[in-house]
Amino acid sequence: MRDSYQAGPDIQVIPSDLPIPGLGLQAVNAFLVRGAEPFLVDTGMPVDRAAFQEALWSLIDPADLRWVVVTHDDRDHTGSLPAILEAAPQARLITNPISLTRLGEEFHIPGERVVTVNPGGTWKLPDRTISFHRPPTYDSPGTVALFDHSDGTLYSSDSFGTVVAEPAQHLSEIPEDEFFSGFSILNRAIAPWTAMAGEEKFRRGLAKIAGLRPARLLSAHGPTVEGRVDDLFAAMSEIPSLPAWLADADLDLDAALVAHEAESSLRS
Repeated sequence: MRDSYQAGPDIQVIPSDLPIPGLGLQAVNAFLVRGAEPFLVDTGMPVDRAAFQEALWSLIDPADLRWVVVTHDDRDHTGSLPAILEAAPQARLITNPISLTRLGEEFHIPGERVVTVNPGGTWKLPDRTISFHRPPTYDSPGTVALFDHSDGTLYSSDSFGTVVAEPAQHLSEIPEDEFFSGFSILNRAIAPWTAMAGEEKFRRGLAKIAGLRPARLLSAHGPTVEGRVDDLFAAMSEIPSLPAWLADADLDLDAALVAHEAESSLRS
């Protein structure tokens, strides 16, 4: 885990990193959003459970957390979910029905504490309105992105992420070539289907999200982006015209997560 940092007036990033052998580091971010009803977007990796919860509860009293949004069911987004729901008795889970079904394979989540959402849905809070969208690239059919209409923040889940040499909080800290090279790799790696997608259809879907005119883009796997959001949309529009990215035979993203957990266990 890295130290938390601010991405906006009411947004705190709780960051970690997953080493990808032969490529670099993939950020693994969760986001705490303060307001009338504070909510958390994603819950970190299993390997970080203790450190993640320590970081989260240093930022907010468990009794004050009202919502936990899981953008999809992958383990790097759900690592502390049961513990957070147990510690925060007023918090309810928001996720897609497909993700909820898959989460049920590992966790017992009381039905009365769950709200399910689909792309196209809207979530109204006392001080903000959130809409849900299908991000342009994803590796789970249950994935949702969130757009906060109160401040123009797009929480894009895995989409728009990158792989870099060193941890970074903001896009401006990363050499441009490095960022966009890692961007091309990660967004094709998590969505190899883009090489088979109709380019115009893909771009029409992307245009719908771009039409929200996000002022800030927060990926689970990338730095905070402000001021250059349009550049990321332009880079994303080229993804389906590129060949599928295939790792070397000994490079597997899921295997990297398992290896990272094993290494951390040995250190503890």
